[in-house]
Formats: sequence, structure tokens, C-alpha cells
Amino acid sequence: MAKYDNEVKQLLTLIGGKENIQAVTHCMTRMRFVLVDPSKANEKEIENISCVKGTFTQAGQYQVIIGNDVGIFYNEFTQYAGIEGVSKDAAKAAAKTNQKPIQKVMGALGEIFAPLIPALICGGLILGFRNVIGEINFFNNGTQSLADISQFWAGMYSFLWLIGEAVFHLLPVGIVWSITKKMGTTQILGIVLGLTLVSPQLLNGFSVATAETIPVWDFGFFQVQMIGYQGQVIAAMLAGFVLVYLEKFFKKHCPEVISMIVVPFCSLVPAVIIAHTIVGPIGWKIGDAIASVVYNGLMSNFGWLFAGVFGLLYAPVVMTGLHHMTNAIDSQLVSAYGGTILWPMIAISNIAQGSSVLAMSILQKKNERAQQVNVPACISCYLGVTEPALFGVNMKFGFPLICGMIGSAIGAMICVGSGVQAFSIGVGGLPGILSIKPEFYLPFLLAMVVAIVVPFALTFIVGSRKLSVEDRGLDHETIAAPADDTHAAAADETDTDVKAILSGKVIPLDDVPDDVFSQHIMGDGVAIEPTDNVVVAPANADVGVVMADSGHACGLVLDNGMELLIHVGIDTVDMNGDGFNLMIKEGERVRKGQPLIKFDPEKIKKAGHPTTTMLIVTGEGEAKNLQYHTGMDAKAGETPVITFEK
Repeated sequence: MAKYDNEVKQLLTLIGGKENIQAVTHCMTRMRFVLVDPSKANEKEIENISCVKGTFTQAGQYQVIIGNDVGIFYNEFTQYAGIEGVSKDAAKAAAKTNQKPIQKVMGALGEIFAPLIPALICGGLILGFRNVIGEINFFNNGTQSLADISQFWAGMYSFLWLIGEAVFHLLPVGIVWSITKKMGTTQILGIVLGLTLVSPQLLNGFSVATAETIPVWDFGFFQVQMIGYQGQVIAAMLAGFVLVYLEKFFKKHCPEVISMIVVPFCSLVPAVIIAHTIVGPIGWKIGDAIASVVYNGLMSNFGWLFAGVFGLLYAPVVMTGLHHMTNAIDSQLVSAYGGTILWPMIAISNIAQGSSVLAMSILQKKNERAQQVNVPACISCYLGVTEPALFGVNMKFGFPLICGMIGSAIGAMICVGSGVQAFSIGVGGLPGILSIKPEFYLPFLLAMVVAIVVPFALTFIVGSRKLSVEDRGLDHETIAAPADDTHAAAADETDTDVKAILSGKVIPLDDVPDDVFSQHIMGDGVAIEPTDNVVVAPANADVGVVMADSGHACGLVLDNGMELLIHVGIDTVDMNGDGFNLMIKEGERVRKGQPLIKFDPEKIKKAGHPTTTMLIVTGEGEAKNLQYHTGMDAKAGETPVITFEK
């Protein structure tokens, strides 16, 4: 009899039967289903199955938490159900079929622009810096700039345009490349197509409006204007998708033996022709129309009202992921009008949400656990990254989110009412002023002050009344173990402890941005924000289970029967092993401090995942009175993070 015979049968029935399963796969702890009709899953009854620790839906996948035995459960389930498991990529692709059209469009926009954002931010900062040294007349009674009186800064002003031009004038190259990368076609063909859109042979797209004559290619019976698409977003996107679908078509219909010659030629040449004769001009018109509607709407007599709505709703929009569409609109505004009025409002929203967290930090100054979330969330929000603040603090309590939205709305109305513009997308939050055109510094500073004071004051007033004594940390002195050398040394002298698996900051599971871990569904434990990249064994143990295909997790069994789960990053199973090197095998004996998993933190971050690493006790064995120590900087293989009695 199979280990989970009854549980497998129950789950198959309660999830809606075989016919309701579109795809199924698993990760280290969870079964991941893509369901035809998610409403058929009886969530309450599924959670009552003895081996199920919880359920939730994420990114179109219905996930059932099993634990370390998920591999065994998965094999028994697929065998009993008579269905084939699929790869994680296939399940992810299938899950997208459950998304609404707007979710698919926004998701695609996000994936296209995500690789470009670092360059856009860098370019925006460079334009701001160039403006400070070359456009603002600080000297000689306001008649000369720093570049006018210094040859060094004059040279720097000229040199920095090399980067600014590459980012904004050659933006179509990056867009078409990103589209081919996302769609899985030949990226070098995308780069070549992008280059044809910004070739020096063409009239620069930024000069079209002022050009007396536009050169043409004359084919005798018809002519094509030689217009470049520098800075154009929509035209570049349309051209990129034309190339992608042409390449996919010819790959599908061309014999393999000649595909190396035929497919690139038959894809690229027609794509370039179509780009310059059809989709380029159409994309130009669409982009200009979108930019015109947004610009004129915000600059109209009712612009302040639109600005208030935008400022009020931007933070909730971020939580849905739909904010990615603003990147395309921002870029189009820069191309059409030489600046963007959206980005200043986005920077103000960042500041407003950060100010709400700052107030929460003051209110909870004696709650050490809350401060471990509040302080870094506030800092990151003021620097333009709002997700930790939104999900970790403001949305958790509700009222800080609303107070931040109110401050953001007022700040946005000040920005639009004063006509504030930014050179481009830049760093958000407080450094956002570096992207603002100098003539708008004062009104933007006023909007910043409002975005700091209003949310802070509102959150502090409301929080003083709504937060419980426990939330404010007034009923106890501390919740985290002291991180002093004496404690560490005393614990190190015994064998009744589990050492840190990584060097870094040890945080409570409650602060992990994943419900499965933060709600202790898998068990108690600690998490580490790593400062190194090699996971080591926390004690002498046997390797119970490994994720061989993804390399991001493993399970250990200590000599006292304690079972541990080590999980590197959040949702890193989606990376399919890219960036991970699993250095152990199932059944192997490991010694304390022995390397288990090596990972690439930069790859994890670029894939959009946190590097937070969890150490979970999934079974206590013979150990008693377990204590979990957080709030300290740990050294891998040396600092005790879990102590217990024999």
C-alpha cells in the first residue's frame, strides 16, 4: 500500500477530479496545480486532509502545502490520477491561461521593461546630473553654469551625453532585444532590427518635428520616408513582435536542414521592411496619441483631479503589478515632450508610503520584531522600492496604507498643478529630485514635504488609537534573543544547538514575504538575509531529501531525529536551477559547516526573487523546549540560531 494512498484519493476528489487538472508539478514543499475551474476545489475540505498543511493560490497556480514528503506524494498522486506531471515552466505557462487579458498584457509589459529599468534609471540620473553642471547658472550673477567656468566640467557635461544618448535615443534596440528574449526567439536578430530603427542614415526621430525636409528611399513607383525611431516605445514594440512571429512561423514550416539560412533571412528582412513601412508609422501615431492624451489630460483645467486620483491609487496599483504600464507611458512622454509628468507623482507616492512606515516605526519603537521590518522597509521605500513597505507593514495594518495614499494624492496635485516634469524615469523616493528639471525643484520640494508630513501625522494619530499595546511592544521588553558574545559562546560550548546556515542578519519567520513560511505552516524556525552565498550544514546530519532539478532546497535529519528544511530564496523553484549548485546527494552524511548549496544572489535578484533563506524545523525528534534566536548578525556554521534541550 502506498504511503499516502487515502490522502491522494481524497485530494483528487476534492480538487475536482482528473478532468479539472490542466497541469501539475511540485516544488520542495508544495503541490502546484493549474486548474481548469479553480472554484471546484473544496479548499476547506482539502485543508482537513491529514498531510495537508495549507493551501493558497498564486500566479494562477493552486498550491497545496505537503512538506518534505511532497516528492513521494507527487509520484503517488500522478500515478493514481493517471496524469503526467509537467515541468515548472510548463505549469507556469499553463497558469497564464487562468489570467484575465489585462493581467496577461500587464504581465507581458512588466517582463519586457523589467530588464530595461536599470538603464532607464541610470540614464535619468545622468540627465539630471548633466543639467546641474551644464544648465543651471549658479555663477557670475546667474549668467554661467559650472560647465561654463570649468573645462573639466565642460568635458564631463559632453562626455555624459554618451551614456544619456545610448539609453534614450537607442531605447528601441533594448526594447526589441527584450521582446525576443522574453518570447524565446533569436536575440541577435532583435538587436539588429532595433539598430535599423535608430541607424545614423535615418533622420533622428527627435528632429522630425523641426526638419524642413524628410529624406526618402525612392523605389521608383513608391517612396519610404527615412525616419528614425529614436526614443519611440510603441513602434519598437510592434516591430519586435513582428520579428518574433515571423521567426516562429518560419521555424515551424522550414526544414531543419536549411533553417539556419532561411529562418534568419526570411524573418529579419521582412520585419525591417514592415517596421519602416507599416508598424513603425502606426506605432509612432499610437505612441503620440497616448502621450498626448496623458499630457493634455494632466495639463488641462481638470488635471489636478486626474493627478489626485493617480496619486491616491498608485500604491494599490503597485500591489496588483499593473504599474508596469507606466514605464511605457513615461518613455513615450519623454520622447514626445522632452520630459514626463508621471514620474514625479510616482516618486511622491514612494515617499508618502515610506512616511507612513516611519510613523509606524516611531509608534512601535519598543516592538523589536516589528522594527526588524519597519526600519528596512522605510529606508527602501524612501529610496524608491515600495513593496517591503506595502506588503510588510502598510497593508498588514490597513490604515498606514490609506494615510500614505492621502498624502500621495495631495502631493500629486501639487506636482501637476505646478507643471512639474522629470527628465525621465529615475530613482524613486527622496532621490527622485535628481530626475526633476531644475525649474521645478521648488514645487517638487513642497510636494515632498507634504508627502512626508501628511502621511506621518495621519498614521501617527490613527495608530496611537488603533494599535494594541502588544503591537506597540509596550507589554514586554524584547522578543528577540540578545546577540552578545557571551550568549553565543555559551551556546557554542554545547551540542544542543543548530548553527546558522549562512552569514547574515537572522530574522523571525514572521517577517518572511511568503505566507507558507511567515504563517509557520511548515513549522517554526528562523530566516537569514544572507551576506554570503554558500549554505552550510548547521549540524552533523544525514541528507534526507534534495531538490536535484532546482538545487534551491534540501532536508536534513540530525542525530537526535530533528528534521530541518533549508530553502534558499522565495519562489526560487521557478529558476529551474539557474544560479544554484547543489553540492550534496540524498542519503549523504554531512558534517557541521560542510557546504550544501552554493547560489548566485545577483541571479536570484534579477529573477525578481528575495534571497531570504529559511531554516525550518519540520520535526523536533527527541529535542525539547526549542528556542529560536533572531535579531543578530550570524556567522555561518558558528552562531547558534536554534537551541534546545536533550
